[in-house]
Amino acid sequence: MFTFSLTLIRHGETQYNRDKLLQGQGVDTPLSETGVQQAEAVGKYLRDITFNNVFASNLQRAIQTAEIILKNNTHCSGTEMVLEPLLRERGFGVAEGRPKEDLKNMANAAGQSCGDYTPPGGETLDQVKLRFQKFLKVLFKQMLDEHCLSGPDASAASASHVAPVGSADDGLQGVPVHALVVSHGAYIRVGVKHLVEDLQSSLPAGVKMSQLFSPCPNTGISRFIFTLSQSESGPVLSASRCLFTNRKSHLENLTAAK
Repeated sequence: MFTFSLTLIRHGETQYNRDKLLQGQGVDTPLSETGVQQAEAVGKYLRDITFNNVFASNLQRAIQTAEIILKNNTHCSGTEMVLEPLLRERGFGVAEGRPKEDLKNMANAAGQSCGDYTPPGGETLDQVKLRFQKFLKVLFKQMLDEHCLSGPDASAASASHVAPVGSADDGLQGVPVHALVVSHGAYIRVGVKHLVEDLQSSLPAGVKMSQLFSPCPNTGISRFIFTLSQSESGPVLSASRCLFTNRKSHLENLTAAK
């Protein structure tokens, strides 16, 4: 058995986010000034966590966010960032570059809810889920191959220390290996839904489903703990636990400063 944590982060704000325009995959914009500040804030919040593996979507808003997080991290100066196309945002086809309101109008015209609607040329939610499943397969294999035999043991101190709820290392006590993923809002929402509903992750006490599946804010943080076993056909997920989703407490000072 091998256990590791996955910390999922949405990229910082872009001007398109601010203007409520859809980006998807075809619009590849950098972070806005606010987005850079958000990335700095989440980087400082997570600075003491040793991320053994770092993956980012190969769109520049995700790459930039991941680079800023790593720059702020106390332990990750030499950590290689893997650019992973499987982590790209959902493709929104003809709606990319257009106001989000246009997507709602297109969905209404098609007699569908906005959440279920796929614009022409866009990815269906099932196609996005398939990409996420492929990424999990890559992730699980890499984590087992790299850390299962030679991975660091959780120190007795970290195993006995219980972090207060809301702290950056919430839920990481006794977990020896940590992966960081920087991706996108629609993609993360699909991924969290898959982990909770299809893979039946155990959930935090008292959490509401509407809260779990709410839209992820820019640099919002979600965290899961996975336990894997090895079989002849590859890694098998033995247990999955959701610690929290869409955490944004690191942004409070930014909001207060505005």
